[in-house]
Amino acid sequence: MSTEKNHVMSIEYDLTEKGGSEILDSNKGHQPLEFITGKNQIIPGLEDELVKMEKGEEKSITVAAKDAYGEVNPEAVETLPREQFAGLDLQEGMQLYGQGENGETVMVTVKSFDDNTVTIDYNHPLAGKDLTFNVKVVDVREATPDEVLSGQVGGGHCESGGCGCS
Repeated sequence: MSTEKNHVMSIEYDLTEKGGSEILDSNKGHQPLEFITGKNQIIPGLEDELVKMEKGEEKSITVAAKDAYGEVNPEAVETLPREQFAGLDLQEGMQLYGQGENGETVMVTVKSFDDNTVTIDYNHPLAGKDLTFNVKVVDVREATPDEVLSGQVGGGHCESGGCGCS
């Protein structure tokens, strides 16, 4: 079975850097990650492999950096005046959230700082890294028309009130 578009997939996963043993992220023992195929809701290299899998199947999937969070872009590093970070107890490696030019939320990582400047990195923390996902497909089903339209598992609204809406 190939699950091309408009299917809801539920997965459990552990994430490590390729060849590493430290778990960087995991949802095992918690709620499965649900996404709608073909909607660019997860990294493309992972989705490309998951859509070939069936319910109950387990697999180790390695995703190259370019198909995960992209390569590191050296132009995505910026040095700003320290006063823009007034009131923050800065630490190297800390992640901060701000607002981008178009109102979107952006995450940056503090690379370094001194008394006058702060160097921040807009690259995703996993950019430039090949990743290995140990995944299990918990469920696969066709998305409902509401889910396809809204792009959200559960459809984004309720008609019967049976999904926690009042």
